[in-house]
Amino acid sequence: MRVTAGKFKGRVLIENKFAHIRPTADIVKQAIFNKLNFILPNSKVLDLFCGTGALGIEAISRGAREVVFADKDVRSIGLTKQNLSKLNIEGRVYKASYEKTIEKLAGENFDVILLDPPYASGVYEDCLKRIYENNLLADGGIIVCEHNKKDEFDYSPFEVVDEKRYGIKMVTYLQA
Repeated sequence: MRVTAGKFKGRVLIENKFAHIRPTADIVKQAIFNKLNFILPNSKVLDLFCGTGALGIEAISRGAREVVFADKDVRSIGLTKQNLSKLNIEGRVYKASYEKTIEKLAGENFDVILLDPPYASGVYEDCLKRIYENNLLADGGIIVCEHNKKDEFDYSPFEVVDEKRYGIKMVTYLQA
C-alpha cells in the first residue's frame, strides 16, 4: 500500500494487519483521485471510515489543504495516526462513529467526502441522509462511495454523477 501520486508519491504506508480493514487497492485509489484532480487542490476532505488513512493521505499528497479522518475502531485510528506520523502530516483524527462524527462536524463544508464503510454494514443510506441534514457537503462538492457491486441503495438526496466498477468493488460519485 503506497501513495500513488503527488507530494508523497511512492511512499509506502504501514501495512494493514487487521482482517476487519479492507484497504482500497492502489489501482482503484489512483483512478478515484485522478477523477478528483480538478477539485482536490486546496480542498477540504472528510475521510469518514478512514481505516488506515490511505485515502485521506492520498488527498493530502495531491493538494488537499485539510483532511479530517474518522473511524470508530481504535485499531484503525492507530494505523491512521502511525501513517500520518510516518509522513510527518498533521490532521484532525476522530475516534467516533459516523453518527457522532457527522454531528460534531455539522455545518463544516467539505469539498470531498470519502465513504468506504465495511461492505455489509448497511450504513450508506443513513450516512448520506446525515451528511445532507448536517450540511457537510460544500456547493459543487463530491461524495465518493465505495461499495460492493451487488449492493443497491437509495442515494437521495444526492444524485449519481458517475459509477465505475473494479472487480467486486463499485465506486459511485455523488453530488447535491
